Amino acid sequence: MVNFRCIQKLLQYLKFFIFLIIENTFCIFSLRKKYFAGEIVLITGSANGIGRQVALKLAPLGVTLVLWDIDDEGNKETSRLAQQNGASRVFVYHCDCSRREDVYEQADKVRKEVGDVTILINNAGILIGKKFCDLTDEDFEKTFRVNFFSQVWTCKAFLPAMVACNRGHLVSIASGAGLLGSYMESDYSASKSAIIGMMEAINSELYHGGKRGIKTTIISPYFISTKLSKGFRSTKPCLFPVYDPEYAARRIVDAIKKEKFYLNMSPAVYLLALKIFVPRKVVLFLESYIKFPESMEKAFGQKKKD
Repeated sequence: MVNFRCIQKLLQYLKFFIFLIIENTFCIFSLRKKYFAGEIVLITGSANGIGRQVALKLAPLGVTLVLWDIDDEGNKETSRLAQQNGASRVFVYHCDCSRREDVYEQADKVRKEVGDVTILINNAGILIGKKFCDLTDEDFEKTFRVNFFSQVWTCKAFLPAMVACNRGHLVSIASGAGLLGSYMESDYSASKSAIIGMMEAINSELYHGGKRGIKTTIISPYFISTKLSKGFRSTKPCLFPVYDPEYAARRIVDAIKKEKFYLNMSPAVYLLALKIFVPRKVVLFLESYIKFPESMEKAFGQKKKD
C-alpha cells in the first residue's frame, strides 16, 4: 500500500511546480501593482554586486535608500552612485549582519533617524566553496550567520512595524542551490534552503493572520558574476547561465514591483521542483552533463589550501 504521506508530499510538490509555471511564465500579462515613491528600502550587502545594482535601479523611483554593509568605502560609493542616479535620500550604515547585536543596534538607529522600513531586501551573503569534509565548524557557522541568521534578525527587527500597519515587503535573496544541494556548497545550499523554508513559513503566517498587505518575494538565481562567485564559468549557459548583476537587479526590482512570490533566474531552476519525481542518479547525471563539479573545482578548488 502506498504511504498516504508520500502521496500528499508528491501532490504538494506538483502544486508548487504548477504555481511556478503559472506565476513565472505567464506573469508577463500581470499588472504592475507597486509604486515605489515614498518607500523606505533597506538593502543588506549594498556595497557591491547585486545589492549595489538594486540600489541604483531603485534610486530614481522616489525611494529612501538605507544601505547596510561592512565595506564602508564600497557602501559610500553605492551612495554616491545612487544619488547620481536620482536618489534624494540615502542613509549609509556600517553593519555586520553576521552579528545579532549589530543588526539590532543599527535597526534601532534606522527607526530613529530614517523611519520604519517598508521594503526589506536581504541580500548579504557569502560562498566559501569547499567540500563538506574540508569545511570547518567555524566555516559552517559563519555561512549560516551571514546567509541565514542575518535574515532572521533583520526580519525580527523590521517585520513587527509592517505587521502593525499591515503594509510592507520582505525580499530574500536565496539561491537555486537552496532547491537542490550543489557540489562544494553543502553549507551554502543548507543556508539558502533554510531561507526558502523560513520565508514560506512567514508568508503563511502573515496570510492566515490576516496581514495580506505584507508581501514576500523569494529570489532564487543560479550564479551571478559578482565577487561571491568570481571565477565560476558555466559549461551549459543555455541551461545554467551566469547572469550579469545589472540584469539580475533589473529582474529583482521587476519582481518586487509585480509582487511576485517566487523569482527563479535560470531556465533549469524550474526543473528543480521536480527532483523528487526522478531517481537521484538522474540529478547526478545532469550535474555531470553540465560539468558542474569541474566548474566548481576550477572556481573554488584553491580554497582547499586555505
